[in-house]
Amino acid sequence: MSISRREFLKLTGGSATAAAMLAQFGYLPPALAQDVTNITFGGWGGIAEDEGVLAAIEVFEAENPDLTVEWQHTPSASEYSRVTLTNIAAGTAPDTSFIRSDDYETFATGGVLMDITDLVKNDPLLGAPNYFIEPQESTRCEVNGRWYGIGSTWVAHHIYYNAELFDEAGITPPGFQDDEIWEWDDFLAVCNQLTMDSGGRHPDDAGFDREDIVQWAVDWSTSWWMPLAAAVHSNGGEFINEEGLCALDSPEALEAMQRVADLVHVHHVAPRTASIESLGMNNTQMINAGRLAMGVDGSWALSWMNPSLLDVAMGTGALPKMAKPASVMQAHFHSVLASTEHPEEAWRWVRFLATPFYQEHFARIGLWIPNQSAMLTEEGLKGWVTEGIHPPNYSQFATDYLPRHGVAAHLPPGWIEARNDYITPAFEALTNGEQAEAVFPDAVRQANEVLMFAREGM
Repeated sequence: MSISRREFLKLTGGSATAAAMLAQFGYLPPALAQDVTNITFGGWGGIAEDEGVLAAIEVFEAENPDLTVEWQHTPSASEYSRVTLTNIAAGTAPDTSFIRSDDYETFATGGVLMDITDLVKNDPLLGAPNYFIEPQESTRCEVNGRWYGIGSTWVAHHIYYNAELFDEAGITPPGFQDDEIWEWDDFLAVCNQLTMDSGGRHPDDAGFDREDIVQWAVDWSTSWWMPLAAAVHSNGGEFINEEGLCALDSPEALEAMQRVADLVHVHHVAPRTASIESLGMNNTQMINAGRLAMGVDGSWALSWMNPSLLDVAMGTGALPKMAKPASVMQAHFHSVLASTEHPEEAWRWVRFLATPFYQEHFARIGLWIPNQSAMLTEEGLKGWVTEGIHPPNYSQFATDYLPRHGVAAHLPPGWIEARNDYITPAFEALTNGEQAEAVFPDAVRQANEVLMFAREGM
């Protein structure tokens, strides 16, 4: 041929006929020389997650011209669980998917997820010693000694605070070093000082009006397991014990949950849910408006509650300790579904999601905490710690606090039913002012009957 490949394609419009003619002369590029397999990928998330996944797909497809990835996005995590269950029942599940930590072990033991143990262990990158932060990664991924997914990242609860309110009150805020973590009684004293009614009175002052509070000290949810489980483990209890049963009926657990609930109902230093709703603000907006000094929230909230997006100076620190420092670590998994017709290709995509490129993208915007050891080294931190997003002490949370005080939770088979039918209603009762010791023993007993039945059926 006397013309170049590019000139030929230009003349013929890049048509299929042109491609066939090029093949006769050995000009057919690799992407056209083989079949292209499409892999579906289900998940949830807001704008940041949606854009991040699409950006990852673009890079992956450029590196793997024989594969395409179809992103099946659902905004809500709770809605996605329903969508996933519906698709599994209908035989239309995606090839790969986000899997909620609440659902992971139930799906694994139910045959929904593909066993990827050998693929992980034999992979030259992912299977290398200490590639992941251990033993936490194995603790959450292994189900009866086998891997059915890879943790997407780590997330955990900590304190976000309005630094200006602390400065005005002359209070040193919490940090992540052991000598910067408050004892529970010290935390209560600080909360009392940072809570005021419209007359400037604190809860322990005569005449304090708890119906006219203009500044609350802290918002700590009692309606969801993760922030409450952090308190339980801090008090020496367990959320799920070694037998895979719910342990929220232990004395340590009951005391811890009641302490958190008492912030609202006894000490009046935390707002009721109805109070927040009446203001028409979330905890981020309340911190930004000076109505709330501290918010206990997940590390993912840093993506919208960071210094670059707030009008006030903001900082972060560890949760107060009861018997010991603790925060529960968890996150969704990336898994190959057992029903896929393309297991090898699906694994290539899931493997890509466990590489530094994908994790660094979400870590840089404050959404994720790395679960890869190299990203916690001095050099690795440079790849994701971002000025204006991460407060100056934030790398300590990832490199020091979580490896020593983080608890990797696992949620056993049957948890979906146990949670929905018994544990969540107990949390709701606690939020509404009922005593933990009056609610949880019976709820835990019924929940554990479900968990034991699920275990016997494995």
